[in-house]
Amino acid sequence: MPKPKPPYPPEFRARIVELARAGRTTRSLAEEFQVTDTTVRNWVRQGEVDEGTRQDGLTTDEKQELARLRREVTVLREESAGGHTA
Repeated sequence: MPKPKPPYPPEFRARIVELARAGRTTRSLAEEFQVTDTTVRNWVRQGEVDEGTRQDGLTTDEKQELARLRREVTVLREESAGGHTA
């Protein structure tokens, strides 16, 4: 199984989103920066959600909090199933 790519730096993503908002097509940005067209569209969409101009998704902060809470629930379930007592 191939190793997953590390996440793109936030500055890189922000620059591509800025260029898309300035009128560049997602396809041209994808080709120039060697990412997929879908990736660029997703970054633009997430930026709009984070800024509040779209309401059809979770903000980046909300996604991070949800991931943290899910990890916490997993740990608590494992501790509970293991018979650990406090």
